[in-house]
Amino acid sequence: MHRKNRCRDKSQAFYNAGMHLHILGICGTFMGGLALLARAAGHRVTGCDSGVYPPMSTQLEEQGIGLIEGYEPDQLALGADLYIIGNVIKRGNPLMEAILDAGLPFTSGPQWLGEHLLPGHHVLAVAGTHGKTTTTALLAHILDHAGLHPSFLIGGVPRDFGVSARLAASVSRRPPFVIEADEYDTAFFDKRSKFVHYRPRTAILNNLEFDHADIFPDLAAIETQFHHLVRTVPRSGRIVVPAGDEALARVLERGCWSEVVATGDPRGLHAGEPDPDGSFTVFDGDTPLGRVRWQHPGAHNRANALAAIAAAMHYGVEAAAAIEALTSFEGVRRRLELRGTEQGVRVYDDFAHHPTAIATTIAGLRERVGRERILAVIEPRSNTMRMGTMSARLPAALADADLTFCYAPRTGPGALQWDAAAVLAPLRDRACTCDDLDTLIDAVVRAARPGDHVLVMSNGSFGGIHQRLLQALAMGGPETDE
Repeated sequence: MHRKNRCRDKSQAFYNAGMHLHILGICGTFMGGLALLARAAGHRVTGCDSGVYPPMSTQLEEQGIGLIEGYEPDQLALGADLYIIGNVIKRGNPLMEAILDAGLPFTSGPQWLGEHLLPGHHVLAVAGTHGKTTTTALLAHILDHAGLHPSFLIGGVPRDFGVSARLAASVSRRPPFVIEADEYDTAFFDKRSKFVHYRPRTAILNNLEFDHADIFPDLAAIETQFHHLVRTVPRSGRIVVPAGDEALARVLERGCWSEVVATGDPRGLHAGEPDPDGSFTVFDGDTPLGRVRWQHPGAHNRANALAAIAAAMHYGVEAAAAIEALTSFEGVRRRLELRGTEQGVRVYDDFAHHPTAIATTIAGLRERVGRERILAVIEPRSNTMRMGTMSARLPAALADADLTFCYAPRTGPGALQWDAAAVLAPLRDRACTCDDLDTLIDAVVRAARPGDHVLVMSNGSFGGIHQRLLQALAMGGPETDE
């Protein structure tokens, strides 16, 4: 009772620096990044998760943030001033039930961020079904290269920064804060999309199609959430969209009160034809603005770059400076990341877990490697993919790979609710499905040849398959032509 009263007495000062914040679900990318920001803001931060796991657990421990395995109610004894609840937490979670029973203060991560770290900043938010993490990293890199030292929260680890989140000191009147703006729901008690809490002045809407079938019934429901975001952008703000995206056009038709900049339109900001290495010229209409010289192939990466340039320009960065910055962009971990080469076989890791992202990633690699063989290895792990909502689109998404290997467990938490072998049947002998990871690895190694590119795509750790493939290749080696 004494504990409960003490919390109520502090109800008007929950967010003063020096508070103890306890984060439930801390090892998620967003919540882990939030923990780093809160600690940088002067708070004491602890957290818990089920199956505390790297890389976020390692990143947090290196920053002195205490981690607890599991959600036992005895964590109330830590005496936290406020509990920040990740959207992985559901009713019935024992610690959450104890918090509710005790009447202790709690909030969601996006709401805490939106109310207590973002005010006073010029927020640049990146939303969209695909490319959010890369585009957010690109934008943060441009602003940093321009000497603006932005704060950021990114759903991945940019190689240029080495961390997913940073709270930077700035003397700017409206210092930039770059944030990846996810449309997934906020918390079990707040079913709005996370991004409605961010109030951006500059918003990139990268693209929009159906996803997250576990929480959205159809594309129209997601469009409604995106329009909620549009409604929060001020008249002096800017909304960056790709030309020709029909879903985003419908969103803006519902009402828009800000400047809209369409990228990819030949009359405006667009990319010229790329070189084989991925380099390209940026044009404004017929006027060349500069050349991006980098090693990030694919139309999706060029689209991401254009969006980041347009957003940076709204903050005041000159186009030439933004283009120059992109030349030194190192990329994001788990985005077509080369994990190693053994016996002449390259193994890549990519986060792609939606048919469009899978097709785009394969196309980007194809642009780089030409006619060399691509072996696609996929784990349909997201809720949407496990449900089979988009399974019919997989054969077309994988068509440009030379061989496809699909992990299709029949039992356990990752079990598919659809028949992978039947779905991939249109690929004929170019597709192989396995319900056992060891069998899958063996099949890939037996099929691999020197010069092949093994592209692993999953939004999870995939059982450490990347290193296991490299080890198996080193031990047995790929088959070679006689």
